Formats: sequence, structure tokens, C-alpha cells
Amino acid sequence: MKTTVKNIMSALLKPRIADSHKGNYGHALIVAGSQGKMGAAVIASKACLRTGVGLLTVNIPEEERMILQTAIPEAMLMMRENKNNRLSGYECIGIGSGIGTDKDAKKLLEKILNETTVPMVIDADALNILSENKKLFSHIAKGSVITPHLKEFDRLFGHHELIEDRIKTAIKVANEFEIVVVIKGHNTFVTFGGEQYINTTGNAGLAKGGSGDALTGMITALLAQGYDSFDATRLGIYLHGLAADIALDKQSVESMLITDVIECVGKAFKTFG
Repeated sequence: MKTTVKNIMSALLKPRIADSHKGNYGHALIVAGSQGKMGAAVIASKACLRTGVGLLTVNIPEEERMILQTAIPEAMLMMRENKNNRLSGYECIGIGSGIGTDKDAKKLLEKILNETTVPMVIDADALNILSENKKLFSHIAKGSVITPHLKEFDRLFGHHELIEDRIKTAIKVANEFEIVVVIKGHNTFVTFGGEQYINTTGNAGLAKGGSGDALTGMITALLAQGYDSFDATRLGIYLHGLAADIALDKQSVESMLITDVIECVGKAFKTFG
């Protein structure tokens, strides 16, 4: 029988055990949001929960707490201003969605990079901070995931004319720092430890703000559940794109919202039978 991408992804999926509890599925921390950008925190958090994490804590500005407590009652909150916040006890940390790039955001990213050894999913504003402070790359925990789109990739690693050149750079960076490097876009590319994956799911409905935030939450959830870094990343990207394809049953590529996609994550899981 011919092996398909769906077969490969289905084989990666860890079945939910009937007599399990929330502690069996990891505790994730998502650091997201700032004034005017709390939607990013909501999207990343909801996508993380929909992808099966057992427990989720979200680090947000205290003055914005009501947004999260109302929109995502399943999540616990960590107030960003608290100087005594502990970073231990989490299986994975996702950071970047809507945190901004100001001085406080830079200090926050540096603190987390220096104080944790668990895998991280680094996206959006956190990537832009890294692009201006490349020395921080050496502080990224092994097995972490960076998820730049094309412009973010070039900010990090210099201008590239061709996608083929970006792929060569991605492979080099992944090997040098022992991290997963993603190049988001049509046929998203992933590399880690000499392995590569090109995604086949998704559509132009994902070409909207918030799509990357959802992907951050999904990969974070899978890492927290104990998936290998490469498997968590390619499975998260596959499910993210598949949920968008399923969302076309009720939406067009023009009308689709990332919240529509998140609501289809369950149906994406169910395609594995």
C-alpha cells in the first residue's frame, strides 16, 4: 500500500488513554499579548487547548486579564508584572504572539531564554526581537522551534532571493543550534536534525492575521504532550492546514477567520479515524 502524508501523520498521533487525566497531557505556558494585541493571546491559547494540552497557563499583562478570563476560562493566568513568576513546571513554552518589541518585551524574552531548558516555540514578535539580538540564539533550548514567515526569516538570516536559498540556510541553522526551523508559507517547510518535511495541507484562507498565532499554540500543545520536536512541528502544521481545508465546507478563502479554523481542529483529528 502506498504511504501517504496522512498515513505518516496518523502514525505519529498518540491515542488518548481512556483512564488518563489532565496531568498526562502536559502543562504549557504561552507568553502572548499586550495592549491592543490581546487577540493574539486568545487565538494562541484557544488553539493550544483545542490541540489537547492538559493544562495551560498564559502570561499576559495584568490590566488585560479580563479578556483572557472571559474568552478562555479553561486557561490559568500568570500576570506579567509579577517579578516572582516561576518558569519551572512546564513541558513547553510558546512565546511571541502579540508581545510587542519594546524594552520590556526584550527583557522578558531574554529572561525566559536564560531561565528555561524546556523546548520553546518562538514566533512573531519574539522572532523580531531575536533578529535584533542574534547573540540570544545561543540561549535557545535544544529542540525548540522557530516559525518565521518569509519576511521574518530574512530579518533573522539576511535577504534571500529564492526559497531554495532559504531552505539551505534553514538546514544550516537547524543543525548549528539543534532546533527546528520552519519556513511558513505555501507548502510550509520544516527541518530538524537532517530531516525535512514539506506540508501539503492548507489554503489561501490562512493568509490572514492570527494564523501564525494559532500554529504557535498548536505546536506548543503537542510539545507539551511529549511529542518529539520534529513530529510535534510537522503534525501541528499538518493539522493547522487540514483544519483550514475543512473550514472551507462552510467558509470561502475570503471569508475564513482563524477562529473558524480553530473550531475545525477537532474534525481534523477525527480524519485519522
